[in-house]
Amino acid sequence: MTKIGTITLNRSIVAAIGDKPTDTAIMAKKFGADILELRTDLLGSDAHQALQEIKKTGLPVIITNRMKQEGGSWKGSEDERIRTLISLLPAADAVDIELCAKDRDEVVKKAREAGKTVIISTHDFQKTPGNDIMNRIINDSFAAGADIAKLAVMPNSLSDVLRLLDVTLHSKAAVCTIAMGETGKYSRVVAPIYGSVLTYGYVEKATAPGQLRVDELRQILKLL
Repeated sequence: MTKIGTITLNRSIVAAIGDKPTDTAIMAKKFGADILELRTDLLGSDAHQALQEIKKTGLPVIITNRMKQEGGSWKGSEDERIRTLISLLPAADAVDIELCAKDRDEVVKKAREAGKTVIISTHDFQKTPGNDIMNRIINDSFAAGADIAKLAVMPNSLSDVLRLLDVTLHSKAAVCTIAMGETGKYSRVVAPIYGSVLTYGYVEKATAPGQLRVDELRQILKLL
């Protein structure tokens, strides 16, 4: 089974942490989050200090420094983005790097050397690709060294969501799949039933289209 820190992944809830990291992380734990995701591209403070502060919750931490074309807010150069990510690795439990990142392999190598879990992610904010393309993206992510292949897509119909769930169900390794936006909102609680090992929620404000609050995710998943 795939792990992040001491957590064996099974319908695990990740709380996205950006602005006001300390307060948000404390609230995320109260809401029932299993894991924290430090979005360094959303921080208004020093990333290293923020990471040390949120680690005090005792929850495992994924570090993410999302590029703009994949839905992030990073304003610096690509080299600086990667340097920041790598510099945070020693104190983190996992790292999320985009499949399309030009220095992806360097991040994966450094994460492997440090014994960290690797999430390789792809986001499509326009559409849900064909099943063959989604399967290829997932396979390419594993070939690039992912422990978890993360795929977030934008559905234009309920049929699109069903196709993503089908891809999730038949995946041979650990995936995190998300159908974004209002049409795909329910996938955030249904995809874990089909095998998605992670689902992402917010604490104060959403960091992606269609996110539910962490405590709402916890309550619904408990009912299911």
